[in-house]
Amino acid sequence: MHKIFMAMAVREALIGMNGNEGGPFGAVIVKSGRVIAKAHNQVILTNDPTAHAEILAIRKAAKKLGRFNLSDCEIYSTCEPCPMCLAAIHWAKMKKLYFGCTRKDAARIGFDDATIYQVIKGTAAKRQVVLKQMHRQECLHLFDIWKKKPDKVRY
Repeated sequence: MHKIFMAMAVREALIGMNGNEGGPFGAVIVKSGRVIAKAHNQVILTNDPTAHAEILAIRKAAKKLGRFNLSDCEIYSTCEPCPMCLAAIHWAKMKKLYFGCTRKDAARIGFDDATIYQVIKGTAAKRQVVLKQMHRQECLHLFDIWKKKPDKVRY
């Protein structure tokens, strides 16, 4: 079945590329051997830098299943996910990720996220985004409210 699901992800990527919707990335989410969602990169189509295949597939799967916890699902991607997509896969609590190309393969065709990984690890020589903390006390107030909220839904 792995081959079939990865072939679906490849087809999704081709749809997006052929339609000039985004790069060569496709993703499929599967639950109990059944496809729940599939998507391709739509960054160009939507002018949304977060419209990566994995993100869009996660959104579709969560909507279809009516929940944000996708721990009983697995994801197939044509490429090793970028840091944003990898984080989303973790937030969705998925346990398995299957991918085709590596992030080094992606870098060779212009999709290089090495700097983001360096920023996350704290080893970046230069930062694109300047971080400045401010108004912590006012914002901590929100955390206090959340901590005491009796009807909160944990995620």
